[in-house]
Amino acid sequence: MRTLIVEADGASRGNPGPASYGAVVRDAESGELLAELAETLGTATNNVAEYRGLLAGLEAVAAIDPGARVEVRMDSKLVVEQMSGRWQVKHPDMKPLAARAREILPREAVTYEWIPRSQNKHADRLANEALDAAAKGEAWKSKTPLTPAVGAVTPVASPAKAGAKVAWSADLGRPTRLLLLRHGVTPLTLEKRFAGIGDPPLTPLGEEQARRAAERLRADARFGPIDVILASPLQRTLATAGAVAKAVGIEVLPEPGFRELDFGRLEGLSFAEANEQYPAELAAFLGSPDVPPPGGETLTALAARAGRARDETIAKYPRQTVLVVTHVTPIKALVCQALGAPLSAVNRMELGAASLSVIDYYEDGLANVRCVNDVAHLG
Repeated sequence: MRTLIVEADGASRGNPGPASYGAVVRDAESGELLAELAETLGTATNNVAEYRGLLAGLEAVAAIDPGARVEVRMDSKLVVEQMSGRWQVKHPDMKPLAARAREILPREAVTYEWIPRSQNKHADRLANEALDAAAKGEAWKSKTPLTPAVGAVTPVASPAKAGAKVAWSADLGRPTRLLLLRHGVTPLTLEKRFAGIGDPPLTPLGEEQARRAAERLRADARFGPIDVILASPLQRTLATAGAVAKAVGIEVLPEPGFRELDFGRLEGLSFAEANEQYPAELAAFLGSPDVPPPGGETLTALAARAGRARDETIAKYPRQTVLVVTHVTPIKALVCQALGAPLSAVNRMELGAASLSVIDYYEDGLANVRCVNDVAHLG
C-alpha cells in the first residue's frame, strides 16, 4: 500500500484574527511533492486554522489516492492528540471540523504524529504566504496543481464499481436498492441559499413534505418494503428520516458519509451574495470539481466520501432496500457515478426538496438508475 505524508499548519494574526492554513502532500517513498495548498479563512483562531489545514491535506489525499496509507505530521499538539483519540474535542468551533476530518478517509488508514515547529516549515510558510497575499489584495496560487498521480486510485472509483460496466446485467437476483430521499425544505432552501454543514431545521412545509414522502414510501410497493434507514447526521435529514421511520417502524441510523458538501464561507449566502463577495472563487468552484468553495470542501472529496458510504452500505446490507435520507449534492454525485457521467454534470440536474431518486446495484458491479427527482408524492 502506498504511503502519503500530510504536513499541515494554521496561522492566525491576532488569535482570533486574520487566519489561513497551509498543507503539503508528499509521497513517503520518493519524497515527491504532490500538492501544496493554502487559503485565507477570514477571522478565526489558530486552532481552527490548524484544523482547516488538516482538512485540506486529507481532502488532497482523497483526490490523489484515497486508497493510500496516510501519515499526518503537525506541530499542533492539540490537533494531533484530539485526532488520535487521546484528548476530547470540547470547543464547539472544532467539533464539526474534527468530525469531518474523520470522514474523509478510513480512520484505520490515517495516523497522527506531533513534530517540532522547525520540522513543519513548509506548511507554515504556505499559510503565511496566503496571509501576505491577502494583505496585498491578491489570491495565493499553488505552484503544484492537484492532479491524481500515476498509479493512483481515481477518487470516484469504488469496490462496487458502480457505473463501471455498460451492459445488460445477467439475472443476479435481487439488487441492493438505494432509495435516495432529499430532506424537506428549510428556511435556507426556500431562499435558495448555500446550506452545507450548517444545520437549519425543517420549516412546517418541510415537515409536511417529509410526512408525504413517508406515506408514499410506506404505501407504494415499488419502493418497499424498506429494510434499513440511513441518514446524514444533520437535523434536517434526521427529521425527514424520522417521519419515514415512524411510518414504517424502523430506527434511523446516522451515516456521516452522506452529509452535504461543506460550502465554507459560502454557507448561508445566496448565489447573488456569493457572486458579489467571492466572484473569482465562486466561478472556480463551479468550473471544476477539484476546486473548493472558499474555506470549504471539493466536489471530488464529497464524491469520494459518498462513494465510500455507498460501498459500505452495499457490503453491509446486500440485496436489501436501504432508504438514504441525504442532501442534494451527495445524491447528484451518486447519480453521476452510477451513470458514468462526469461530476460536472451535478450542475445540470434539478433535484427538488423531498424528492426521491432510486439506484439499484447488482453483484456484477452494474448500477441501474431507476428514477431521479420523483416528486409525485408532493402533488
